Amino acid sequence: MKKLVLLFGILLMAFQAGNAQDATSRTANVGIKGGYNLAAVSLDDDDNADTGNRSGFHIGVYGESFLNQNISLQLELLYSQQGYEIEANGGTFTQKLDYINLPLMLKGYLADSFFLEVGPQIGVAISHKEEFDSNFNLFDTSQEFEPNSFDYGVNFGAGFKTGTGISFSARYHLGLGDIYDDGSPKNRVWLFSVGFDL
Repeated sequence: MKKLVLLFGILLMAFQAGNAQDATSRTANVGIKGGYNLAAVSLDDDDNADTGNRSGFHIGVYGESFLNQNISLQLELLYSQQGYEIEANGGTFTQKLDYINLPLMLKGYLADSFFLEVGPQIGVAISHKEEFDSNFNLFDTSQEFEPNSFDYGVNFGAGFKTGTGISFSARYHLGLGDIYDDGSPKNRVWLFSVGFDL
C-alpha cells in the first residue's frame, strides 16, 4: 500500500514537471473522483460464463498531465469494491472483494470536452469475504478465503469534462489476472464516475 502511494506521488510530480515545460498546452491537474461500481467475475476462461453483479463504489485521487493539446496521461489511485453474486440453492452467494487499484490511462480528447481512454491497471486485494444468505438466519454462513493478492488488467472508457474541471465518465475494467488459482475467475467491472479538479 505504501509503495503504491509513493509510486503515485513520484509519477504525479513527473507529469506536472513535464507539463510545465510547455506553457501553451492544457495545464496539468489533480483531483478527486468517485462513483458506482457494477462488478462481476468471468469464470473458467469463458467470457460468456459471467456471474451476477455486485453493486459497490470506488473513490480516490488522480493526476492528469497533457502530452499535447489533445492527449493526456492520467494516473489514479482508487479504492474499489468488487466481487459478484450468484443465486443458488434457494439463497444468494456473495463474494466481497475490495482492492486498491492503480490505473494509468491514455486519454484522447476528440473535442474540447469529450474524451476516450484506455490503459493498464494493477491492483492489490485489501479485504475479502464470502457470504451465503439462505433467507433463513439459521443457515447463513460467512467464511474467509484467501484470494491472489495481486490483480492486473486493462481499462476502456469514455467521458465528458466541463470547462470547470468536473468530469463524468464510464469505464470497463477487463481483468486479466486470476482471482483464485482454481477455475481462472477474472474481474469484470463497470465504473461510473464523477471527478472534480482541485
